[in-house]
Amino acid sequence: MIRLEGVGKSYRAGDAEVRALQGVALTVDEGDFVAIMGPSGSGKSTMMNILGCLDVPTEGQYLLDGVDVSGMTDDELADIRNRKIGLVFQSYNLLPRTTALANVELPLLYGKQRARRTRALRALEEVGLVNRATHLPNQLSGGQQQRVAIARALVTRPTMILADEPTGNLDSEASREIAEMLGRLSDAGRTVVLITHEEEIAAHARRVVRLRDGRIVSDVRNDGTGTAPVENDTAENVTREIPLFEERAEAGA
Repeated sequence: MIRLEGVGKSYRAGDAEVRALQGVALTVDEGDFVAIMGPSGSGKSTMMNILGCLDVPTEGQYLLDGVDVSGMTDDELADIRNRKIGLVFQSYNLLPRTTALANVELPLLYGKQRARRTRALRALEEVGLVNRATHLPNQLSGGQQQRVAIARALVTRPTMILADEPTGNLDSEASREIAEMLGRLSDAGRTVVLITHEEEIAAHARRVVRLRDGRIVSDVRNDGTGTAPVENDTAENVTREIPLFEERAEAGA
C-alpha cells in the first residue's frame, strides 16, 4: 500500500545543502500499524510530510496504492490528501465556534460529498463521541477533542491514517486511550502510521521504525522480530534479526 524506494529529501539552508532523508526504503502493508520514531533532526517530520503528500521527495519514488505521487503538482497532492489520507496532528485544529459534528463534516464540504451529516455521525460513533456531536470544542476534554480530530480524518474513508504526535498535548490516560483507538482502527483494517517520540505510545503499534540522520536504522515488529543494520564498516547494508528489547537498548531507550 505504501512504498518508498530510495527516497531522499534535500533543503537549501543558505549556501549549505541539508539532506533530511537519504535513500529511505520502506513498505507498509494495508492494515498495518507502524510507529515512526527518532530524535530531533532524524528526518521523521520530513518523512511525515512526504507520506502525507504535504511535500515531495527530491529523489526516489513514493507509491501510494500503486500510484507514484513523487512528481505530482500541489493541486494533485491536495486531491490525493482529500481522498486517500486522513491527517491527525498534535494540535487538534478544530474550529472553535463549530460543533463537533460540523468539524467532522468539514472535509466532505471540500470534496462535495453527499450525505455529509450521516457520514460525520458514523465517524463520531466510530470514535465513541456521537453523544457529543452538538458540543463545541471548549466543552470537550483534550482527549475528546483529539477523538473528534480522528473522526474528521476518518470521514473521507481514507486509505491511510497518518497521525503526527497525536498524544503530545494529552495526559497519560488520554494518550493511552488515543493509542488504543488507533490500534482498533488498524485491527478493523485501516492502515495507521504514527509519528511519535513516546516509547509507551509506540508500544501500541505492531511495528516500530526508527530514524537517525535521515536513514532508517531499525525496523522491528512489536512481537520481537525485525531487522536492524549491523554496526560495522564492511557490512553496512547487511541486516540481522534482533529482539525488540535489544533494539531499544541499542537506541538508548
